[in-house]
Amino acid sequence: MMKLLVSSAVIYAAAFLSGGLLPEAVQIGLFAAAILLSGYSTFLRGLKNLAALRFNIDTLMTIALVGAVAIGEWKEATLVAILFGLNELLEGLGMEKARRSMEALLQAAPKEAVRIDNGQETVVPISSLAAGDLVRVKPGEKIPSDGKIEDGKSSVNEAALTGESLPVEKSAGESVFGGSINNEGVLRIRIEKAYNDSSLAKILHLVEEAQETKTPTELFINRFARYYTPVIMIIAALVILIPPVLAGGDWSKWIYQGLAVLIVGCPCALILSSPIAIVSGITRNARNGILIKGGIFLEQLGKIDTLAFDKTGTLTKGQPHVEQVVVYDQERFYPVAGAMEKSSSHPLAQAIVQWIAERGIAIPEPDEIRAVSGQGIEASVHGVRYWLGNEKSMAHLAITADVRQQIQALKESGLTLVLAADSERILGMFGIADRIREESRSVIAELCKAGIRKTVMLTGDHAKTAEKVAGIVGVTAYYSNLLPEDKVQIIKELAKSGKVAMIGDGINDAPALASAGLGIAMGKGTDSAIETADIVLMQDHLGKLPEAVNVAKRVNGIIRFNIIVALGLKLAALLLTIPGLLTLWFAILSDMGATIFVTLVSLTILINREQ
Repeated sequence: MMKLLVSSAVIYAAAFLSGGLLPEAVQIGLFAAAILLSGYSTFLRGLKNLAALRFNIDTLMTIALVGAVAIGEWKEATLVAILFGLNELLEGLGMEKARRSMEALLQAAPKEAVRIDNGQETVVPISSLAAGDLVRVKPGEKIPSDGKIEDGKSSVNEAALTGESLPVEKSAGESVFGGSINNEGVLRIRIEKAYNDSSLAKILHLVEEAQETKTPTELFINRFARYYTPVIMIIAALVILIPPVLAGGDWSKWIYQGLAVLIVGCPCALILSSPIAIVSGITRNARNGILIKGGIFLEQLGKIDTLAFDKTGTLTKGQPHVEQVVVYDQERFYPVAGAMEKSSSHPLAQAIVQWIAERGIAIPEPDEIRAVSGQGIEASVHGVRYWLGNEKSMAHLAITADVRQQIQALKESGLTLVLAADSERILGMFGIADRIREESRSVIAELCKAGIRKTVMLTGDHAKTAEKVAGIVGVTAYYSNLLPEDKVQIIKELAKSGKVAMIGDGINDAPALASAGLGIAMGKGTDSAIETADIVLMQDHLGKLPEAVNVAKRVNGIIRFNIIVALGLKLAALLLTIPGLLTLWFAILSDMGATIFVTLVSLTILINREQ
């Protein structure tokens, strides 16, 4: 296309500069050759559209070219053909630039892997890998698919998937993503998914799909253009007919003006005002590890004013830790509690064992241990009987007023209690809380700056815990003691007064995510998160969410700005027809200028800048 345009421009320049030196027939032949080289594809498409009574940009340009040639305006007809060809080229380059900005993510897809079969290493295409295969990944190589490390220790760069620039330390037993880069140590990885089912493959597939979907704004513009084009043709016909018929105007002059109206009326810039911005926004967020499943969801993200958060795993890490300890028997409390909890996989038990181990306290083996349904744990340690659980598990004791007061104080602090006792008295108690994410408070503050007027926390925890977390992170409202169906009802109530998005882990919060206008999952690449939500944060934190909102708002703002510019320039050019000053070359330049402008403005979304 570029070579044809250059050739056309050279021929046009030769014909234009040779005025008076060459016979008129030769000069017209040069102009005709330039028109054919640069405008033949448009002309053919326009003829097909005319035959089918389908009116679009190509139809308008074909009529304008034929009309200009018919009235002998060869110079301007040629210029129209060349400039329109250049316009089409720039449109294509603009969209291609937006799509190519996905290159970093696409390049993350590995091509080959080293598979280990019975101790033998073989280089194979990643498409041949299956779940259960063992692969070796050297430093600097890409991990071929999602799996679990069987042997080795290294840091792994997951930037292509999560947008995080800092590497993550990984060792045996930990999961890794396909497409991430092994930095230093040699890893042996047991593949858990074929590449086509891996997180990276799903991201690439979903982003490609997202770029093809149409937003409500795009659909409106396309519908508008279908009616707009015939209206422009009617206006052009009126410009040609009314002045000569009613006012005795010169036919050639007003035919010329009518053809210029057709060119001005081309809705190129209007149609491009949205798609390049949408693709750029989806791409920009994908590079930051934020997967948006379609332009419609990007547009919605830029419009939300209320954001509801699940507490556990979203505002908090979902990892209980010991926050307060009350000890009445220093010698026995820690060893006994550790002995009773060490074999349990319950998150509270693991938090207690970790806390004791960090302090170097030896944990004995229990003589016997049994869990009592609804009553905690009973065990024998060094021949003595002990009980461990919440205060209800201590029914065999006459708890003193001081201890009851301490229990109540810890509960009012929003802590979950685990007590240990012998047959006579309480030995001590742990106050356990979910660890709040370090970034939660700053993220909430940044979201408010980004225009989110209401932040709401939803949790199944009791009121005191909810109150404590809400106060620390700074949400504007919170609801506690909620069942999944309660969350759905609250989302529906919030939707009555605003545009609501819900953010959760994508598993337990599926009903609420589905009922919200926009569902956002903190998935860290999990299948359920990718399938449930409209937007997935591939990181294991909220840090990138404010930037995603800001990018979405920028996209919406740029689309509005582009539409105003596209229509405004056309209106200004059309007004020049009233005094008869509109020319063909000015018409195509105004159309091309608007197209280039909205394309460049849309591509600025890809540029990183301080939010």
